[in-house]
Amino acid sequence: MAKLLWRPDPARIRASRMDAFRRSINQRHDLDLADYPALHRWSIDQREAFWQAIVDTFDVTWHTPPSTVLIDGPYMPDARWFDGATLNFAEHLLRRRDHHPALVSVREDGLREQLTFAELAAHVAGLQQSLRAVGVGPGDRVAACLPNTWQTVVAMLATTSLGAIWSCSSPEFGTHGIIDRFGQIEPKVLIVCAGYAYAGKDIDQTDKVNEVLAQLPTLKQLVVVPYTRPQARSADFKSTAPVCLWDDFYQSDGEPEFTPVPFAHPLYILYSSGTTGVPKCIVHTAGGVLLQHFKEHGLHADLGAEDCLFYYTTCGWMMWNWQASGLALGATLVLYDGSPFHPGPQRLLDLIDNEGISVFGASAKYLAALEKAGEQPRLSHRLERLKVLLSTGSPLSPESYDYVYREIKADLCLSSISGGTDIISCFVLGNPVLPVHRGEIQCKGLGMAVEVWNDAGQPVIGEKGELVCTRSFPAIPLGFWNDPDGERFRAAYFEQFPGVWAHGDYAEQTAHGSMLIHGRSDAVLNPGGVRIGTAEIYRQVEKIEQVLECVAIGQQWQNDVRVVLFVRLREGITLDDALQERIRHVIRANTTPRHVPAKILAVNDIPRTISGKIVELAVRNMVHGLPVKNTDALANPEALEQFRDRAELAT
Repeated sequence: MAKLLWRPDPARIRASRMDAFRRSINQRHDLDLADYPALHRWSIDQREAFWQAIVDTFDVTWHTPPSTVLIDGPYMPDARWFDGATLNFAEHLLRRRDHHPALVSVREDGLREQLTFAELAAHVAGLQQSLRAVGVGPGDRVAACLPNTWQTVVAMLATTSLGAIWSCSSPEFGTHGIIDRFGQIEPKVLIVCAGYAYAGKDIDQTDKVNEVLAQLPTLKQLVVVPYTRPQARSADFKSTAPVCLWDDFYQSDGEPEFTPVPFAHPLYILYSSGTTGVPKCIVHTAGGVLLQHFKEHGLHADLGAEDCLFYYTTCGWMMWNWQASGLALGATLVLYDGSPFHPGPQRLLDLIDNEGISVFGASAKYLAALEKAGEQPRLSHRLERLKVLLSTGSPLSPESYDYVYREIKADLCLSSISGGTDIISCFVLGNPVLPVHRGEIQCKGLGMAVEVWNDAGQPVIGEKGELVCTRSFPAIPLGFWNDPDGERFRAAYFEQFPGVWAHGDYAEQTAHGSMLIHGRSDAVLNPGGVRIGTAEIYRQVEKIEQVLECVAIGQQWQNDVRVVLFVRLREGITLDDALQERIRHVIRANTTPRHVPAKILAVNDIPRTISGKIVELAVRNMVHGLPVKNTDALANPEALEQFRDRAELAT
């Protein structure tokens, strides 16, 4: 068993919402579920009772009650949940109406704006009226290319309050990246920013927006948030549809109304990364997202009305949608737009103290970068209210676990979480009543029948394999947009093991029920027929001080595969023979000889998606001379050129 790093004390367990939920289940059903593993087994074996308990615990408001909880089909994804029920997603996020802060929006340049819950509802009411006036109703799409600020949340709530479908991307996306997404869904309204700032640079969006507008013929209204360009005018934007500045489009006033929609009505359209083809448009349901997020926020993250939730994210990443649901628990959301390291590495740490953040989330890369920068937050910051630290985006290395407890805070629930855009939630995640072991994700999510299967489709423990979910859950997507027979959707998730969700993660379950993610299945290396997760290599290389980050691929070589490692080094460091040998020694000593790269090459940057994920497949394609599609989905597409025609890889 891995080293124990943290264990909640009995008082903390007793005060948690997770333990209160377990006790309520025991009382309601006359059971004796003694601990979390027993509660999880019950949530899988008694799915109808479990999801009804989520409805009751979080007081879901039905406009029409369901006729039944679950009508199961012969194979996933054929199940129907809460058949006959109608509800409204935004209504649940706007239940709190007092003068407590709902949104605190902080810009990189220090501008801070705040909306109370009452003010948030008034803004939503006003924007709702204007959207309705231009014809937005159930099933229509409202798309946005906006920064992570309060207007984005208001626009999402106004859209979904009408039963319309919300879809958002981030201003960092290139022109084609935006068109590839929004061009498929044909939005009726588009909301954009005139400019934004990142790392001290002001970026004018006018030309890009005009290029996008030329490819959206169905548009009925363009709304422009000036944001960092207060001088922006409607006339700057060349649209065949009417154009209006944000402040002129609506007046903040009144009470919002809520259009009831079926449980499985489309709520959000999110997008796959798009680095291997045109992005898939994944359609998520109002009821499924609501219940899954209630469970994850309220139980697994122990979030409540007294809490302040922050996640460092852009609006093009599913974590933006995930964070927004914290409003349904009555929590305050802190929204940050800009670089997490501008003007210095303490930028987000300052937010924790200044805003009293109790649940803080960021990527694994961010935590690794803090450590590389030599930050010791326990000495420089108070962090008084911080109780949960969330990490996702890529596997969190064991060394980062050590860093968190050594240099950030000793009494903290470090919750590495893993799921994805595909389900807009998690399969495996944190838990306030369980211990944290070094390098391990605490548990499977309630109601999620997660297993690890080998190639023969048999569940395994202590072995690496495919992460699967064997039983239906409400947050399974409705499907892909423009996939009427569901053929592409079924091929994406249910083809490998018919009737079982195969997520595409290379994973491992420990004997005590925790989980490890070893990377994406499609990026698994296969030298000599032995499967190696890239995260296994990254965990070792990250120990080496001279290396900032790395990417590993499998290169086809002499009828086999050889491991090639690309490293980005600290400024002034050269990849000499001694450093190469040190890298190989660390990998060999802590893994196996199969993990040791045949080639180690230096690069000055590593390509990533807008949400910060390393694009191993794109690097592999470049090395093999294959095309890389939709580079507009990358934050730094220029980095790809370093991997083309490398002479060192010809021998």
